[in-house]
Amino acid sequence: MKITEVRITLRNEDKLRAFASITCDDCFVIKGLKVINGSQGYFVSMPSRKCRDGTYQDIAHPLNNEIRKEIEDKVLDVFEQELNSYNQRNCVKNQE
Repeated sequence: MKITEVRITLRNEDKLRAFASITCDDCFVIKGLKVINGSQGYFVSMPSRKCRDGTYQDIAHPLNNEIRKEIEDKVLDVFEQELNSYNQRNCVKNQE
């Protein structure tokens, strides 16, 4: 499996920093990933739904740690690029 596209929508909430979607092999999209600002830095949360008992259950998730790491690395890389671009645009606006 090859991740061929990552899309990021930045958020400015306490822990939720962005939503992400990934495209695999140019033919399958997974939406609803989240970039979370945790106690040990950023991490990617898989799409999930809230159960009646208040817990969350993943809707889609990788079956091994190698794919999980690949997804997390690619999503966080694009997230950092989007965040840097956003910060640069706002810095230029504030200087004008």
